[in-house]
Amino acid sequence: MRKIILAFLIPLLLISFIISGCDRSTNSNNEVPITADNPEKQLTIVTSFYPIYIMTLNVTKDIPGVTVFNLTKPITGCLHDYQLTPDDLKCLQNAQIFVVNGAGMEAFLDKVIKQQPGLKTIEASKGIPLIRGIGEEEDNPHVWVSVSGAIQQVQNIGEQLAVLDPEHADSYRTNSADYVKKLDSLKNKMHQALDSVKNPDIVTFHEAFPYFAKEFQLNIVAVVEREPGSEPSAAELADTIEIVKRSKVTALFVEPQYPVRSAEVIARETAAKVSTLDPAVTGPNEPDAYLNIMEKNLIILQEALNS
Repeated sequence: MRKIILAFLIPLLLISFIISGCDRSTNSNNEVPITADNPEKQLTIVTSFYPIYIMTLNVTKDIPGVTVFNLTKPITGCLHDYQLTPDDLKCLQNAQIFVVNGAGMEAFLDKVIKQQPGLKTIEASKGIPLIRGIGEEEDNPHVWVSVSGAIQQVQNIGEQLAVLDPEHADSYRTNSADYVKKLDSLKNKMHQALDSVKNPDIVTFHEAFPYFAKEFQLNIVAVVEREPGSEPSAAELADTIEIVKRSKVTALFVEPQYPVRSAEVIARETAAKVSTLDPAVTGPNEPDAYLNIMEKNLIILQEALNS
């Protein structure tokens, strides 16, 4: 009896070990990843982080045999500083395609390419003009925060998947086009609401919103914490307070994953109000999550910029 139980448990343990590196809650279409026992017509795609995962979910919707896992779990810091874990590498070992934002966002990408030379990489920001950093800062990689940028990234993902998996090329392109229609509708709605706001001047924390601001003609007069998680000095805070007073900015926008201490200090010293604007780096594992996050951002922006 004991031998029978062991014979039954050992394969289960092996399977569990193979898939334990990936978060099964982020599985999209097929609950069975590629294994030695199930190699036929299966494609495992891993995405680098949340917004790319949501895009890829939409592009691969209802395509048989295609599974999507998200690599990085919700984090409180910035993806730039993310360090790969052994479970992350295990997850990538079982994948054929790795979809990334690119543009310098994933600092760990070179390590992945070196350790997994057979892994096909799709760069969602390929060919998209980037906003240059200030001084010695690198180009800004937060392309997806602009709805137009997200549209281009979805199209890039769909087209590159169609090339790598030609059997399902038509489905990838159809899904991409369907999702782009939803994003276009959202973009038009946001333009109608934001193109005529009373005061387009804003202060942000972290460099997540330049593409968004450019698209909707908002003017970022100051960025308080250019390096995520780093508190500004007293002198930097004083300079920002002076800028806010001089420019009569009424809206300070913080992000949900970062502390709001500096924003509260500035608000106390000025007439500005603190609001939360979401760059869509975390959220529910649902295909419409990006759309819903941007809808909420729209409401917040209308309230903050028309008061």
